[in-house]
Amino acid sequence: MASTQQKKARSSARKPASLNGVPASTALDLFRTMLRIRRVQEAIIKEYHPADQMRCPMHFCVGQEAPPAALGQHLRPDDSAFTGHRSHGYYLAKGGSLRGMIAEFYGKATGSNGGKAGSQEISDESARFWSGTILVTGMSIAAGIALAAQMRGQCRVVAATFGDGGADEGLVYETLNFAALRRLPMVFVCENNRYSTYSRQETRQARVDLAGRARAFGVPAQRMFGNDVLALFTALKRAVDDARAGRGPSLLEVMTYRYCGHVGPEGDDHLEYRTKKELDAWYKQDPIELLKRRLVKQRLLDTARLEALEREIAQEIDDAFSFAKSSPFPGPEALMRDVFADPATVRVEGLPEIIEQPFDFQQAEAVPRPY
Repeated sequence: MASTQQKKARSSARKPASLNGVPASTALDLFRTMLRIRRVQEAIIKEYHPADQMRCPMHFCVGQEAPPAALGQHLRPDDSAFTGHRSHGYYLAKGGSLRGMIAEFYGKATGSNGGKAGSQEISDESARFWSGTILVTGMSIAAGIALAAQMRGQCRVVAATFGDGGADEGLVYETLNFAALRRLPMVFVCENNRYSTYSRQETRQARVDLAGRARAFGVPAQRMFGNDVLALFTALKRAVDDARAGRGPSLLEVMTYRYCGHVGPEGDDHLEYRTKKELDAWYKQDPIELLKRRLVKQRLLDTARLEALEREIAQEIDDAFSFAKSSPFPGPEALMRDVFADPATVRVEGLPEIIEQPFDFQQAEAVPRPY
């Protein structure tokens, strides 16, 4: 009869060292990152109530977990990442504090930005992550950071992500042109989920090949399926390696899909800008399920390990919400903090106390609108 060690050896031998060229351990890390992003989003959706405790608009990335998970694997702590306002996945994948994120959404002093940014403008300077700057204006800042790193001889990469809606803005092409001209150490990721708010890409752009537009400016680019995290991992490794080695910028246009409405936890499909058939087709291409099936098939993931992952993530989320809810709100002294370059020159007077009146949660302005 075979010994326990022999059985373990045979079991280990049956497990592949890699999946599509991605190390097995990395594939598991990618799965955990995507699952963590999804569970955090679901927890926020469950807790979110318009004009209640979280009073900031939310743009959820449920269904779009693969691009941030893949990109995050290749960025070092001293690399920088800039995103638009659908940023939660990139924030977490870049190493942003979960406690700080949830506290920020509650407007607490312990939030990543002291309760001032909310969801749309959240950043974590310690993780070198910045988001918001509506309509891709962060891309020009990203180019500036990349230029500074290049001039200082620092081996740093700057990632800039945007959506197909952001690609309507001229600043995208000014930045692509400048990055190509100066061979900046940049990686651009365009998350093409086909919609800008409620407008389908084909109704806004005569030519929907965004990767082709980047190539026109001299930026190597490719379009690929954005829910295959293993393929994204490989492509982004090449892009980040090229940027770090001084070979200049590149762009990936990744075709993906958001499950939630444009803004807020509520669905907006009743507006009939997309069909149930389209939604169902993308649900069948869920990035987490696609990788999960491959990991299970290759015996790299089983029920016990999955349950352990779920417990670990759930505990972290519970801790973050408890921390956020028990944290204090910022005081009047924080009003002008981080607003002016030299706060010592600003005179801040105490704010008069305002007695809160009963709030009508049914009033129209309490309902999130598109941002």
